[in-house]
Amino acid sequence: MDFLSAGVSALPGGVKFPDSAGAFHYEESGTLLSVTSNRFIHWCTSGDRVQLVEQSLDTNLLNNAVRLQLSHCIVLPGGVHVHETLNNVVILVSTNQSVHRLVLPHPSRMYRSELVTELHMQSIFTDVGKLSLQDPSHSVLIPSSVGQAGSPSTSTAWLSQSGEAHYALASPAGGIMVVSLPPHDTQGKDTLSDFHMVSQTGFVSVVELKRSSMMQRLSGWMPSSIRGEQSPADLALSLAVRELEEDSFIFALCQDHKLRMWSFREQACLLEADMLDYMPACRGLKRLSGQGHRLRLSPSPSGLCLCVYLAVPQRGQFTVLQLVSTDSSRYSLDHVSSLFTTQETLVDFALTSTDIWAVWVDDSNTTVVKYIDFEHNTAGQWNQVFVQPPPEEEVHIGVDQDPRETYLEVLFSPLHFTASAIVKALQIYRRGSERITDLSWDSLKKEVTVAVESELQSSVTEFEFSQEDYRQLQVEFWSKFYACCLQYQEVQSLPLGLTVSQNTGLICLLKKGFVSFLLPCFAVDHLYLSYDEYLFSEEETPITEEPELGRDVLQLVQCLRLVSDAVSGEMAYEMEKALEHLQSPERAADLVLENMLSNDNENVIEDIQNKLQDIRNPMGAMMVLLREMDLETDSDVGGEGTLVPGLNLRISLSQLLGSSSAVSVVCQAVCHMTMTRTLFCRDLLILQKLYLRFGDNVFLGGGAQLLQLQQDLIPRSSNLLSSYYLLKHISQSLASSVPIDIITRHNIQCYEVIPVPDMMSSECEVLTVPFYTVLSPQTVVELFYQTAARKLIISQIYSQQQSNAPLRWSHMISNVVVLLAQLLWPSNPGFQFPECLMANCQYTQLQDYVRLIGPWCQVNIGSCRFMLGQCYLANGEGQKALQCFQEAATEVEKEEFLLKLTGSEEEEAASTPRLQYYNKVLRLLEDVGLPELVIQLASLAITEAASDANSQAALWTRIFKHHLDLGHNSEAYEALTQNPDCSMQLDCLRQLVVVLCERSQLQDLVQFSYVNLHDEVVGIIESRARGLDLLAHNYYELLYAFHINRHNYRKAGTVMFEFGMRLGREVRTHLGLQKQVNCYLAALNCLRLIRPEYAWIVQPTSGAVYERPGASPKRNSDGEFSSDPVKHQVDILELKDLEKEYILSRSRLTLAQHHPPSAAIAGSASAVEMVALLVQTGLFDSALSICQTFKLNLTSVFEGLTFKCIKLQFRGEESQNEAWSWLAANQLSSVVNTKESSATDEAWQLLASYLDRYPSANGQHHRCVINKLLSHGVPLPDWLIKSYKEVDAASLLRLYLNFDLLDAAAELVLEYVDALLGRGHQYFGIESPLSATSSSVWLPYTSIDQLLQTLSETQTNSSIYIKVRDKLDDYHKLVEQTTKRRLVSR
Repeated sequence: MDFLSAGVSALPGGVKFPDSAGAFHYEESGTLLSVTSNRFIHWCTSGDRVQLVEQSLDTNLLNNAVRLQLSHCIVLPGGVHVHETLNNVVILVSTNQSVHRLVLPHPSRMYRSELVTELHMQSIFTDVGKLSLQDPSHSVLIPSSVGQAGSPSTSTAWLSQSGEAHYALASPAGGIMVVSLPPHDTQGKDTLSDFHMVSQTGFVSVVELKRSSMMQRLSGWMPSSIRGEQSPADLALSLAVRELEEDSFIFALCQDHKLRMWSFREQACLLEADMLDYMPACRGLKRLSGQGHRLRLSPSPSGLCLCVYLAVPQRGQFTVLQLVSTDSSRYSLDHVSSLFTTQETLVDFALTSTDIWAVWVDDSNTTVVKYIDFEHNTAGQWNQVFVQPPPEEEVHIGVDQDPRETYLEVLFSPLHFTASAIVKALQIYRRGSERITDLSWDSLKKEVTVAVESELQSSVTEFEFSQEDYRQLQVEFWSKFYACCLQYQEVQSLPLGLTVSQNTGLICLLKKGFVSFLLPCFAVDHLYLSYDEYLFSEEETPITEEPELGRDVLQLVQCLRLVSDAVSGEMAYEMEKALEHLQSPERAADLVLENMLSNDNENVIEDIQNKLQDIRNPMGAMMVLLREMDLETDSDVGGEGTLVPGLNLRISLSQLLGSSSAVSVVCQAVCHMTMTRTLFCRDLLILQKLYLRFGDNVFLGGGAQLLQLQQDLIPRSSNLLSSYYLLKHISQSLASSVPIDIITRHNIQCYEVIPVPDMMSSECEVLTVPFYTVLSPQTVVELFYQTAARKLIISQIYSQQQSNAPLRWSHMISNVVVLLAQLLWPSNPGFQFPECLMANCQYTQLQDYVRLIGPWCQVNIGSCRFMLGQCYLANGEGQKALQCFQEAATEVEKEEFLLKLTGSEEEEAASTPRLQYYNKVLRLLEDVGLPELVIQLASLAITEAASDANSQAALWTRIFKHHLDLGHNSEAYEALTQNPDCSMQLDCLRQLVVVLCERSQLQDLVQFSYVNLHDEVVGIIESRARGLDLLAHNYYELLYAFHINRHNYRKAGTVMFEFGMRLGREVRTHLGLQKQVNCYLAALNCLRLIRPEYAWIVQPTSGAVYERPGASPKRNSDGEFSSDPVKHQVDILELKDLEKEYILSRSRLTLAQHHPPSAAIAGSASAVEMVALLVQTGLFDSALSICQTFKLNLTSVFEGLTFKCIKLQFRGEESQNEAWSWLAANQLSSVVNTKESSATDEAWQLLASYLDRYPSANGQHHRCVINKLLSHGVPLPDWLIKSYKEVDAASLLRLYLNFDLLDAAAELVLEYVDALLGRGHQYFGIESPLSATSSSVWLPYTSIDQLLQTLSETQTNSSIYIKVRDKLDDYHKLVEQTTKRRLVSR
């Protein structure tokens, strides 16, 4: 945000002030339930810019940074102050020309509810852009009279109890000027003193405090007090303010080394004290101006404590004073302590009620931080603070390492460089061609690689290089970029200020580019890191309470320091590589020791030997150090702590130390601790090896101690070294960036199977940890702390202490670091860290973790193998995964994680933990989709389940299923036969049948032997056949093939006959009828293969066909009780019965082929019905075939054909055309006509052929045909009359009479009589006419009498009557004569 005040212009001369920094801690930052817990604001100033950042260790703050640019103004030293009220946070800024006020909402007022559950919160700077910085009520120019003489040199500011903002400015001419703004929520109301000046919106007061005159007045904006002679000596160098007893006291440390205290209410100097009075040997100092003097205030139990730093060449001094109030508002100073420092340049210091914290920069520009208890200390000795060292100036590149990869690893490791330093170096390296903004960590890494490689390629002029030359070029260009990063990192690391929270004890070092947090240093680390002079001056150590043992420990640590100095960088690198490559730490220590001995030019080994001889109990000292460093614990760090009561408290604890800042701080603290202790253990192991080499020369106890050293202490040290190297490695190992949807999918897939888990004494020193930006990479330890460990740790801490205790930084962070390290410690039983890596898909890091602990860690061996197997699964290496899962099985009953894995759900059919484990792994392999591995592991598990039939059955079922899925039909059948559980075996058998049918692998299905399962297979196939659609599935054909393959022809015939029956009932289509014909034909073939006495089948009942599987035996489909079952009679069908059904079905098919609509009704039609349907369609051959097969009367066939002939005779050409279709379906006469015949002729011919082909007794067929013709008034064809006369002339006569055909009847009688008399007797089927020697002849007298009677009754027929009567008379005469002759002949 740019801000330009009206009337401000750049001052000539270019005034400059050094960059500065400061911080403000909320009043309730140490209260757990507060929204401002662990929350503070820090800032830095540079020229005309102020950058403010609000930071929280509990929640991530959004929009938490703002940069103000005050054009033409320079921010004064101490020019930024932050104050909080009930509703607001007020920021006061002082520059050399103006003062400003920002009023922001208080965090507690930004949320309506006291419960804040979000992981992210809005910062107070969120809406700062809406503020009007040009508002005159919040921005005021400093009176120009002061400005003309120069600008203020320092300032302070405060907010009074009534809300006014006061700015105390050190006047360059001496004295103090106070500019006051009215409360921000008043408009035009005078709340200040009588001396005021009206601005546009309110009242602004300017008060000048001077040493020579306490008078004041105000004329416009310009103070016009009667000035006395001002001495530059009272120029204020450092200002501080404290409100006491309704008054504001301004403390000014001046150039004349005097401290003055002004009362703002009285506008009088109440106290003046010469600070040189507290400095010994101060002769000559009065003539020097104290340009570097500093002043700090701090409340104390007995009042107000002041600390004055006097910047004296070669010997600076801190003087701590106590403000004492006497009667009549008189004040004095009591001297508390004077503390001296050496030559470093003081940057800043902070005062607490007990300590002074200070930061210096030495001659080599190295940051030095120290602190001291100003009341209780040993000879004024400052305590050491171990500041994180800058990155190494040179990167060691091994022979087997790629320069690019090595430099990238160092540049982008979490502890060396800030992202901003790399970005700035990259911009310079690319010569500022473009601006780099908002890059992710991986993208920045790619940009750096491209920039350096491009620079390298552009400098190459030759096309061919040797590998060594190219390697040297890589080293040259990467080292150039690395040097650029070093420079910017050094600039970023420049200290600007120091802040100590009075509420929580949080200590931060404010640097130009980032903030460093100071953490308590553990006792062992303190001993190892301390400078020699500190170490030599120690008289006791907090590690042990025994004085003699403590001295031995200090002596031993001094030896370790000598060993550390003697280990060359190359050997240190070799030792680390040995640990990385899983070589023996003891063997590596031997190699380092050999190198030390061969290169001992400074007699270091002799010095170590001399010191070792002074240690009385070296074994005890080593055991103390090893015990102190061993993080192994019997208690379950990750166990369920006591549930903290109260929702508010639980929500607060759920956020405690949960922000990205806190995550980074905690995990880097663990990293630093492990780095230190890795070196400690390395040096201790080398020293122990040196002890073995010296032998009795340094051991007073002799061989027993050497044996203890070799068999106990050296292995323990080796194990500790490996453990701390592991922690160091993982705390620097970067987490892979995995999309959240992949993690979710992985957890849904895997964790349906695997459950999700849902100290310091006053001498201990302090370590700094820089806080990196959000752009910094996330390590796997940070990932673990953020997702799983923090909740466990906080629960553990607050289950052991009062929840209302204030948040003390040193205590809290120490506990958190130790508990996090214990959760990571490989020898502890907890397994949360690998679980977290797996849950977040960090497969590469998890594989590396398991690799590093494999050779030496004997805890959670099986769990690690299991996790490694999951990694292999994720990477597609199934066989390796299976091997790991098998190795883990042996540890199932020993390890908590694997027990929890097996006991999370009720595992059916699993009696032992190992079998439950196998079931879990099998499910995991199934979810991933590796059936071959499932089969392998299940086969192995079967050997474990020898005595558990249920588990065996479940495993065989699994094996069967996956063999079947893979198409291994024979193996699937084999697994099925091995299953001991009958119900599971039947289920598998059913599945085998269904799947092989769906795959059309019927050959395999039929050829299996099915020992002891034959009936079950048949039952399954029959059930499937009867329960499913006939055309969609081929189970009947399968069952037929099954029986044929076993030569069970009767069963096969039964199956096909049932199939045919169902087809006729259910599938009334052409296809269904075609199948029915084939079924009956197949059934016929089956029975013909059997001996005749066995060629029969039982006719399937309708119940067997339609019975639904699973139907209720008691109720029908409507739910009503069914009637008593009817006992069906069993029908035996022989071969001739099947032939009848076959012919009937074939006729149905023929009908459907010629008349498709008939298929719907023909399927279940009886023989009689089929004859009618066939006759109707014109298929007379088929109809006659059925009639003959089923011994039915042919009358209906002849009547139907006769009717069709009648219709053809009397209808048009269209009927003729239609007739040819059905005529063609019948077998026509073989007589060849020379002339063209019509359809009518062919129909009559067909009728004639049928009458000839199918004779009947008494001419029944002729009679029905003639009767049909005569009933329709159709004249009889001559051929029909002729043929019928030969069969039954009498019947023909009766038919004539029935239809009143008298003429035809008379004619027939006449012809018949003539035939009897010998004329044409052959046409009437008479073998011999009437004669004495022939057989008897006869006439149908009854019919003739009826004819004569009828003829006689009508006159029109009299002639015919006479003819008939005469003919009969002639016949009778002949009969009489013939009779007499026969009688005579007798």
